Amino acid sequence: MTAYNVEKIRKDFPILGIEVSPGVPLVYLDSTATAQKPAVVIDAMDEYYRTSNGNIHRGVHYLAERATSMYEASRAKVAAFIGADKPKEVIFTRNATESINLVAQTWGRAFLNKGDLVVLTEMEHHSNLVPWQMLAKEKDLRLEFITVTEDGELDQAVYDQWLDQGPKLVAFAHMSNVLGTINPAKAMIAKARRAGAITLVDGAQSVPHFPVSVKDLDVDFMAFSAHKMVGPTGVGALYGKEELLDKMPPYMGGGDMIRKVYLRSFTPNELPWKFEAGTFCIAEAIGFGAAVDYLNSIGMDAIANYEHQLVQSALIKMKTIPGLEIMGEKAAHRGGVVSFTLPGIHPHDVAQILDQNGIAIRAGHHCAMPLHDKFGISASSRASFYLYNTEEEINHLVVSLQKVVKMFS
Repeated sequence: MTAYNVEKIRKDFPILGIEVSPGVPLVYLDSTATAQKPAVVIDAMDEYYRTSNGNIHRGVHYLAERATSMYEASRAKVAAFIGADKPKEVIFTRNATESINLVAQTWGRAFLNKGDLVVLTEMEHHSNLVPWQMLAKEKDLRLEFITVTEDGELDQAVYDQWLDQGPKLVAFAHMSNVLGTINPAKAMIAKARRAGAITLVDGAQSVPHFPVSVKDLDVDFMAFSAHKMVGPTGVGALYGKEELLDKMPPYMGGGDMIRKVYLRSFTPNELPWKFEAGTFCIAEAIGFGAAVDYLNSIGMDAIANYEHQLVQSALIKMKTIPGLEIMGEKAAHRGGVVSFTLPGIHPHDVAQILDQNGIAIRAGHHCAMPLHDKFGISASSRASFYLYNTEEEINHLVVSLQKVVKMFS
């Protein structure tokens, strides 16, 4: 087995060599928000525009057919990456948010009725809360929530109680973007299936960081984004089981999602194009495929193992800082996310001071306001790690945080 060579990996990412000010190199610890891009992804998109720019699915000329082939090849790569049976079970969207909205506005509108129970969790990103709140208001649905324990884990006993009430849908994050908690998705999906519920998993934080197989999980829907997995912004994916996608009405109307149009009616296209209206972000989809190739070249198991080492080191070293409290510190299974607070110091002040030292972290509620309310705080600071971060960067973070504490004391 080849040793994990982080220095070699870092050379693949042009942006990691910049200085944020003279003599101050970038330390990027905000990959949970968006990951940096390797040169091969940037080059793949550039090559498309330079040599293959044509509209997909609609032309028979050389460029159109070449663009279509590249676009559909990326779909096949993404499908294989998550273990889907068929490429047509992968719908390209703008991001994980749109993927979840697609399910809410098509499957949800078609198959959920007044009084139906939808089970969510207290740790959800707003993208997996607001679409269901909107639909619940429209259709008079009932929303209930799996509570989060003090350790930062989902209370499975509460989950069992909701399952006893016969939910139609269970939707939850595979990994929390705030706590870093990796939820027991396979077991939760199996329970939901026995209760007769459809499942949707927000994989925005899991698919980029460790091996995920939708077939092994037996999940009905999974949403994720390219930009969090070293791919471009503006493109994501929805995985859905073929039998569910077939029954769902189209999401948007327009070109390419139709087979036949009359003045007063239309016949929708077959999967996956039924859900991909209009000219899509072709270059970005091709970049998505290149990102999958890149991650595969390193190996998802290797990435997961390396991140685990990083986050364990970070947890130990950050706990030496007086007063620092880590959200969900005791979760049994966690990914490369550490959200924390410092007494008497606002997270935005922490982030601004760290930025002066070249360190990029996130401060705020991280699109998870109810979770912060649960922990009795309005905001937190968040450092997140990915395949290109180093032990030296963790040391720099800890030293800089010590300076922040000293400055405010």
